Amino acid sequence: LFVRWNIPGYIQVSLAFIYNLLFVIARQVFVDLIGPTGVPVCRSTTSAFQNVTAECTDDQLMNMQVMPLIELYPDMGWSRWWWTRLLWATLDLVMDCIYWLDIFVRTRTGFLEQGLVVRDIDKIKKQYFESKQFKYDIISIIPLDYVLGWPWPFQWFRPFPIVRLNRLLRIDRVQDCMERTETRSSMPNAFRVLCVVWYIIVIIHWNACFYFWISEMIGLGSDGWVYGALNRQSLPEYASSSVPSPVQNVEYLFVTLDLMCGVLIFATIVGNVGSMISNMSAARTEFQNKMDGIKQYMELRRVSKQLEMRVIKWFDYLWANKQSLSDQQVLRVLPDKLQAEIAMQVHFETLRKVRIFQDCEAGLLAELVLKLQLQVFSPGDYICRKGDIGREMYIVKRGKLQVVGDDGQKVFATLQEGAVFGELSILNIAGSKNGNRRTANVRSVGYTDLFVLNKNDLWNALREYPDARKLLLAKGRELLKKDNLLDENAPEEQQTVEELAEQLNNSVKVLQTRMARLIAEHTSTETKLNSRIEFLEKQLHRYKTMVRKHKSLQVQSMSQDDG
Repeated sequence: LFVRWNIPGYIQVSLAFIYNLLFVIARQVFVDLIGPTGVPVCRSTTSAFQNVTAECTDDQLMNMQVMPLIELYPDMGWSRWWWTRLLWATLDLVMDCIYWLDIFVRTRTGFLEQGLVVRDIDKIKKQYFESKQFKYDIISIIPLDYVLGWPWPFQWFRPFPIVRLNRLLRIDRVQDCMERTETRSSMPNAFRVLCVVWYIIVIIHWNACFYFWISEMIGLGSDGWVYGALNRQSLPEYASSSVPSPVQNVEYLFVTLDLMCGVLIFATIVGNVGSMISNMSAARTEFQNKMDGIKQYMELRRVSKQLEMRVIKWFDYLWANKQSLSDQQVLRVLPDKLQAEIAMQVHFETLRKVRIFQDCEAGLLAELVLKLQLQVFSPGDYICRKGDIGREMYIVKRGKLQVVGDDGQKVFATLQEGAVFGELSILNIAGSKNGNRRTANVRSVGYTDLFVLNKNDLWNALREYPDARKLLLAKGRELLKKDNLLDENAPEEQQTVEELAEQLNNSVKVLQTRMARLIAEHTSTETKLNSRIEFLEKQLHRYKTMVRKHKSLQVQSMSQDDG
């Protein structure tokens, strides 16, 4: 069934763990109740509310004597129905089979080694068998419950569910399941709240089991603190209740530990819930802080109420359409390659709709999709006016635009989703009769979302794709020629101020490089000459010294000859 429903292995093991977590202690507590372990009290509804042994009539005592003990104490069907025992045995066997299957799956689950997925089964087995988790997995499947009393579904055997506590060593798979689910879920905060609720339920369940177990050891209904007789009516207990005081030392110890653990658990739960609520509202809080800052600025600068209301409505539109964060803010944590892939899937088809980009290579489009920026315009905002210098091109994502006259009343055309305008003004086509200026007034009808491509971003990308640059300019000239807006005598390509500045900058860099090389050569030559001169000076000094010594020797020899 798990395979048919395509349930992952870690979820299957988690379900088996939850089964053992809930029923191991509970089953052991109820198994211990087979037999007269409690103190029977009267069946009377009136005496059922008493916290001490009731004074019963002779008829009531007779009824208690003939009452079967199996009716006094629930045992989850251990001693009454064979099919109940068989059901528990089957469930235990199924969960144990899931544990065994998980070990097999782990011997086939690859792992990362130096960034690569290891798929060699021998290496996977060696890595798993040498891990600490393998020891825990082996301990968790030791079949103590089967060894101590096989076959326990038969009536003569009394089961020991407590020996299945070793199954809880698979808690790492539950943690893995929770981490994966939280990572892959589209609602992680809701999943965290669900986990906290689950923790509370498990803690209450285990606490109730221990309380019931201690009550059974002391004697059911023996004093006011322990659990009462199991044959009394329980519905009135939910209508009114109280917290009885402990009587015996064991009861005081349990209550003290319960209160200490309760305080710690309560603090943990409150902290987790507070943290989750803060995380759930983090985006809203950040957005609200931005809006509050804008409102304080407008109030300080005494902006008109009409303009202030337009700004507030613009913020409301952003929040309603989940546009409080830009694409760049959301994707900046990802590496460039993943950003490019996401942007390609989101914006590639949109960019393909632009006439001048339809035959461009995919590499250029991959560069451009990262440059697209989303801008939101309010009702009545002018995207561009006639005669403005064109520095951006626009793609309509959502909303409507109108091409209007200079008076703002006459409407020439309506641009809807997918429309593109302003693409020719950012190409710097030589010979364009309009130059790089806008030829019409474009106004937003309502709230409009536009993708904007900046002129500088386009030309920065075209520097790496010279062939695509020639193709774009050729397409632009064809479109202008078709509309009779091209001066055919003009050169096919004109250099922009930025390009001229870049050429001058490159020339200066070349001159600086040559000058640095000449200076280095001059320094090297000068160093060599200085070294040579120093060497010659030493040789000259040495020669002069030798000459002086030679002359002095000659003088001495001549004086000796005269004597």
